[in-house]
Order: sequence, then C-alpha cells, then structure tokens
Amino acid sequence: MGDTGQFTVQRPFRLDDLAHAGTYVVDDRGRIVEVNSQAERLLRRKAGELVGRDAHDLLHRGERGEPLPRSRCVMREPLLTSDSAHGRDVWLERGDGSLVQIAWMVTPCRVGEAGSGALVLFHETGSAGLGERQRARPAPTMSELDRLALLAETTTTLTASLDVDETLRQLVRLVVPLLGDWAVVDLLTEEGEVTRAAVVHHENGVLAHRAELERPMPPLPRESTMPLARALRGVTAALVGPEDYEGRLQSRLAAVQCELFEATGIWTACTAPIRGVRDVVGAMTLGRSEQPQPYTTDDLLLVEDIARRAGLALDNARLYERQRRVAETMQRHLLPRLPSMPGLEMGACYVPAPRASQVGGDWYDAFILSDGAAGVVIGDVVGHDLDAASGMAQVCNMLRAYAGELQEPPSVIVDRLDQAVARMAETTMATVVFGRVEREDGRWRLRWTNAGHPPPLLVEGDGSTRYLDEASGLLLGTGFAPAREDAVVELPPRSTVLFYTDGLIESPSHSLDEGLDRLRRQAAALTRHPLSAYCDRLLTRVRPADNDDDVALLTLRIPG
Repeated sequence: MGDTGQFTVQRPFRLDDLAHAGTYVVDDRGRIVEVNSQAERLLRRKAGELVGRDAHDLLHRGERGEPLPRSRCVMREPLLTSDSAHGRDVWLERGDGSLVQIAWMVTPCRVGEAGSGALVLFHETGSAGLGERQRARPAPTMSELDRLALLAETTTTLTASLDVDETLRQLVRLVVPLLGDWAVVDLLTEEGEVTRAAVVHHENGVLAHRAELERPMPPLPRESTMPLARALRGVTAALVGPEDYEGRLQSRLAAVQCELFEATGIWTACTAPIRGVRDVVGAMTLGRSEQPQPYTTDDLLLVEDIARRAGLALDNARLYERQRRVAETMQRHLLPRLPSMPGLEMGACYVPAPRASQVGGDWYDAFILSDGAAGVVIGDVVGHDLDAASGMAQVCNMLRAYAGELQEPPSVIVDRLDQAVARMAETTMATVVFGRVEREDGRWRLRWTNAGHPPPLLVEGDGSTRYLDEASGLLLGTGFAPAREDAVVELPPRSTVLFYTDGLIESPSHSLDEGLDRLRRQAAALTRHPLSAYCDRLLTRVRPADNDDDVALLTLRIPG
C-alpha cells in the first residue's frame, strides 16, 4: 500500500496469493478485470465467465435470488466513493443458480499504471440451493420501498439506451426472476402487425431465450375480449391464467397465446399494455411456472407501472431509429456517383455509424469543373442527428454551386462558402477539404485548402507517405473571417491521395496521433491493391472497434 492508501494491482502480484479468500478486482466501471481461483470455486464460475462482466449485474442478488437494485447494494457505495468498507449478509449468485452468503471487504486500488478500481475480498458464511430458496422463501411480497427502488431503476436503466433490442434486454433483466420465471414481450410494428420479440425463461441462474416461441404473430383482432388482444389495444392490464384460454378461442392470436401457456407451463400471469407517448407499443406478459405464489392485484399494478415506463423508453428508441434511418437515407441519396476523368482513378465509400449510435453529417463529393479540372470534397457537419444530415445537404449543394460558378482558387470558394454558412437559419458548423485536381504538361497536381478537417494523406507508389497539412484554417460557421490559403502538391504516377473523415481515426481508447499513425501504415501497406478494394480494406484495418461515428472516404490515384 502506497502513500495514497491504495493498493496497486500489477505484476508480479497475483490474486492467487490470497488463497483463503475469494478475491476479484473491478475497474472504475465496475467490470471484473481479474479473479483468483478461490473466487472461481466459491462462485462456481470460471474466470472466463467473470472477467469483463459487470460485477453487480452478474453476482449481486437479494436474499430470494432476485436482481438487486443498485440503489440498495451496500457493496457499490465504496466503489463510488473510493472508500474502504466491509460488511456481511450479502448474497451472490453462483454459476449454477444457487446463492452464497458472504462477508466482504472492498478497498480502492489502482488497476494497471493509471486506472482506478477496487479490490473485493469475500468468504462464505452461508448458502442456499435453487430449490431450497424456492421452498423456503415466503410469498414474494415487496415493500413499498422495494417497489419504488425497482421503478426508479427501471426508469434509469431503460432510458440509458436508444436501441430497441438493448432496451428489451434490460427490461427482461429487471423483471426476471424478481417478478416471474418468464417474460414475454409482444411488439406492434409501425404497420400494425404483431411480433413476439422476446420469450425469456430463468433457467439454472441464467436468462434463456426460447427462440422457437419468438416469431411473427397472427393479426390483432379488433373486437376480441381476450387479455392479450385487449392489452395490445391499450385497454387494460389483467391477471391471466391458462383457464382464460380454455374452450372456444376467439382468434388465432388467442390460440397462439394458449400454446404459449402449454409450452412454458405458466399457471399464473400478468399481462399489461406497453404504452408509448401517443400509441400502444406492445404488451408485456410475466408468468410463473416454478414459483408457487399466484399474482395479486398489487403485483399487477407494479407490472403495469413498469410496462408504462418501458413504453416510453421503447417509444423514444423507435423514434430515434426512425430519425436515424431518415438521416442515413438522406445521406446515401446525396452522396454522388463519381465522375469519369481520363488518366485519373477515383474511389469512395460511406459507412454509417454502428447500430444505435448517432447519425453524423459526413459526406464526400467529386465533380468536373468548367475548366476540365476535377473538384474533390470531403466534409463533416458538426452534430449527430437529422439536423446534421440536413446541414450537410445544404453545405454540399452550396459548395458545388460556388465551385461551378467561377474558376477561382479553392481558398476563395471555401471563404465564400464560410460566409454563406454563417447566414444559414440554423446554426451550422462544418469542416471541409476542397481541392482541384489539375493536369498540366502531363503532370497531375492537387491544389487544396483545409477548413478544420483532418489532413489528406498522400501515399506514393514506393509506399512513402506524408500528410498534406498545409493550408489549414478554421472550420466553417464560426463567424470569424480567417485568411484562407491554398497549397499545391504534385501527384506522381502510382500515387494515391486519401481524403477521410475523423470516424476513421478517432477512438475514446487511444490518441489521435495513434489513429493517424495506424492510417499511415495501413494505407502504405495496401497501396498496391486496386482502388476498388482499397477503401474496404482500409476500413477493416483502420477503423477503431469502439468507433461510434460514421465514416466517409474519397480516394484518388494516378495510374502508373
């Protein structure tokens, strides 16, 4: 322990040195980064099942095995405050679904050279098998404080994501097995069709999807009085059992619900509408097949409240994904077909941001100017939404218009564009590189100016590289009037010029210089590949795995 009162976790120290205590280390996000062999034995989980997982979500449980709200977890407080603490009578879930009761100690530590985290030591004080827990526990009534804690965590957890699948996953994790052995979520599509998006069962301590039951559903009958149909129409929540689906069924939808009860063994259930801001999003059914207590009216009110909060989160996620699709479609339609110019090869590609992340305003453009030169553009409008995509369209079109009007140097055209952007109704800021590719006396030249954008990369035929970082100035839309400059470079035979947006090189896990160095190395290594494959290979090798931005690439090559 050093002067700061913290342990430092680094070699040659090993957690296996603490042989008599289960021990694991978490980073500043609460993810397990190392465990000792005694922890593996106590938790009945291999290290590979623990490392990289969120310790709270994976291990911490209430005394009945239910997921524990973070607000009630006594072991989380020292992680947040970086204090040491100890206690007992905490339950962790083992890999086989049983519980182990522990005494524990948490103390802050340094993880590696610069990271922070905590060292957790624990030993067993009691245990309960899965069957024993179910036989011994009383009816799973929840106190008012427990209900409020669950609802608060539901709101916090579900609003943290704008991805429908992730929202569903978190919803199921919150309610199973705390409120039931089964969770079934049926969603209404924008066209009014019903799809069974999730059928999840708590089995041996883990949540297992029953994929054979997740499928498109029959049409929603408008007059049916069956519980699921009423919930999907937003009528009411209801306590449900197999007896509700006995006898003559009113619709194919009811028949499928009857099959669900038979396949799962659910004998008591709650079905509640999932309501969005304006429309019904779907319905959630929680069921018990192993738990011995029937649902009560109090349970139904809680499930209805959870479903309402889930509806708001799903509605937001759907709205976001709809906006994202519109913006992405707009971008793709605005990106041009590359012109054909004798003696010059061009290639380009655009890749949208990963799923559930925000849409950017990246674009490229290439066109033949009135004097026969080629105009080339790469740009990025600041922002990550539909406004950014709309701003991109306006800036792109204005630049084309200015470039085609008069034979002016790139710096003059970009200066005029900057003044126009400053007058736009919506505040817009953008980075852009605009250049002219000219041929004179059999030699090719690139004349360009740069308004706050990452510099183009020149790769010569022998693999030598250099960034074209001259003629750099302020981005567009700042309201200032900077003096912009032009720069010129000769493009020798077999050389390639790469224009790109920052999504290709930026990452939260490494510096910008590292991204630029990686791009330089890979661009040189791939220079002998045909231009048709060049962009795709660069994206595969250079784009960071944790990148959350879209990427536009434009490449020029002078044939040998």
